[in-house]
Amino acid sequence: MRVVIAEDNALLREGLVLLLTSAGHEVAAVVGTGPETLPALLEQRPDVAVLDVRMPPGFRDEGLRAALAAREQIPGLPVLVLSQYVEESYAAELLSGGSSGIGYLLKDRVGRVDEFLDALERVAAGGTALDPEVVTELLTRRRDSPLDSLTPREREVLKLMAEGHGNTAIAEALVVTERSVSKHIGNVFLKLGLPPSDSGHRRVLAVLTYLKDPRKAV
Repeated sequence: MRVVIAEDNALLREGLVLLLTSAGHEVAAVVGTGPETLPALLEQRPDVAVLDVRMPPGFRDEGLRAALAAREQIPGLPVLVLSQYVEESYAAELLSGGSSGIGYLLKDRVGRVDEFLDALERVAAGGTALDPEVVTELLTRRRDSPLDSLTPREREVLKLMAEGHGNTAIAEALVVTERSVSKHIGNVFLKLGLPPSDSGHRRVLAVLTYLKDPRKAV
């Protein structure tokens, strides 16, 4: 898998290079500023991009802007965004451009090597990987919406779905049967007015489409 890394912190940048190459991936390019990011992505057209949100020169949202611009020119480009803190507005903006092949993780998650690599591969395959803390923010900031009608268990299932987990993983996490998970998912879709589907990938996209709907935001 070919990866482009955009990260201004030299220590984390080199750590990502070592981690990815050790896992058998090819690091096609490494950049440390916002202006360098888009040209590198357009030139390399990687299988997945790993980008910091805030980068020089302004340390605002240069990485995010580059990711959004790259996805406009390379539709479906998988992007895994890293952030120091939960920045719900940035996550929502990234999702608004289409939730296929999108990941948003806190940088602390990189230290959990297996989780990080799993998220990276999931995003590269067109899936979704949202940090649990980001999902919590997206869920708790909604008010007066169909989410309010969900039971606590259905909210737990929805949260795990939004993180990108399949039925088996959800069942293991909640210590219930897969049949129970399927039933909860059906109820979630029914209450949210979303068409049910047996496809794990499609249902996550449907849930994220609902979560990113600006009409549901506070």
